[in-house]
Amino acid sequence: MSSFIAGVAALSVDCADPPALARFWQKLLGGQVVVDTSGHAELRLNASTERMDFLKVSERKPGKNRLHLDLRSRVYDAAIAEALSFGATLADDIYDGGDWQVLRDPEGNEFCILRPRSNV
Repeated sequence: MSSFIAGVAALSVDCADPPALARFWQKLLGGQVVVDTSGHAELRLNASTERMDFLKVSERKPGKNRLHLDLRSRVYDAAIAEALSFGATLADDIYDGGDWQVLRDPEGNEFCILRPRSNV
């Protein structure tokens, strides 16, 4: 690890509606949404060390993400159903296998729901 980097400060997501997208991710991950006066939103995932920043941009997402979140499920099918009920959509055009499920958040950003870890 670099002697000069202290760690990851946040995962930043460009989007059209920062408060709405932050609330979508809050439903999946918990935490607290804070919206600043410029309209950007922050999802504080725990005390002060993990957060996602949602930054307003005018351009649309051009294609497949090069970076995405993999979320570990406790109950695989229920986690997918819940994400869909919150506004996610299936992204079977990215991957349509049985090892994990690729979804898109309401603004089209891909993320994966992984099966629970086995006790092996």
